[in-house]
Amino acid sequence: MSALNQPRHSTHREPNHGLRMALVWVVLSLAADLVIWFVWYPHLPPGRMTDVAAGQQFDMAVLSLFAAPVILFIWIYGIYATVVWRRRPGDNEDGPPIRGNKRVSAAWIAVTTALVLGLFGFGTYQLIVPNGAGGGQGASPAWAPSKVDLQVQVIAQQWVFTYRYPQFGGFETTQLVLPKGEEIQFHVTSLDVIHSFWAYQLGVKADANPGVDNVAFARPQQTGPFVVRCNELCGLWHGAMFDYGRVVSRAAFLTWAKTTETKLASVTKQLPPFALTYDPTVIKTLGPVLTKLGLTGAGGGFYGPQVPVQP
Repeated sequence: MSALNQPRHSTHREPNHGLRMALVWVVLSLAADLVIWFVWYPHLPPGRMTDVAAGQQFDMAVLSLFAAPVILFIWIYGIYATVVWRRRPGDNEDGPPIRGNKRVSAAWIAVTTALVLGLFGFGTYQLIVPNGAGGGQGASPAWAPSKVDLQVQVIAQQWVFTYRYPQFGGFETTQLVLPKGEEIQFHVTSLDVIHSFWAYQLGVKADANPGVDNVAFARPQQTGPFVVRCNELCGLWHGAMFDYGRVVSRAAFLTWAKTTETKLASVTKQLPPFALTYDPTVIKTLGPVLTKLGLTGAGGGFYGPQVPVQP
């Protein structure tokens, strides 16, 4: 056989590409996770104003810690393959066929299985421990705190929220004031269309449906103001359906609650007894009550099942 027909044997030793990428990946992943935990985590939404908000912030931080190495692995592999294994000018040969690499297959199955099962366990635990993470759980919550200190009913209507405090005579007001350190149980309902009670900094978001009591929990840990918005398209002035609440000390809350109960005593007498849901069509004095509450722009335009067509 002539020298021209003999197979060529390259003396070039192929570097360990896997080790190269692994070293870069480990260093960058460690740096990214340290930045996420110590720099980004304290500023992640929704903050730490309540226990459920802090739980949501922690969940986002943990998921980010898992996501960063995965994203970096994809980026590093893509960049490395583009730079090192790109086609060179004049190179028309095919790469070596690679099939059935058992080590790669086993590693892929093991890592992805561990990630999925780990996140499943973490998510399940986090849903149970913070009592549903501040989301509306319907009338019968699957997980609830052992003790509730204060009940607040959130009543939505086009285009305003009002709040009833059944432990203080059942007065209804446009002000949402909460005591620090107390376990709050929100009862969320609606008088007309579907709304959504979203107290962003509290970590609470619950749909407000007519004829439905939707329960959520939160325990304020910091004093200060917070924003309440409707997060469900509810009509023409949906974008203007927001207000501000505040978390105060327990002593300040008791003073405010007792003062407001006395101030609104005459209005409270005209309201129906506290219930988990209401039908405004049975409140004959709804117009004057809304006016006294300062809700001249609120419709209360509920149409019961006997009036299926709404104007």
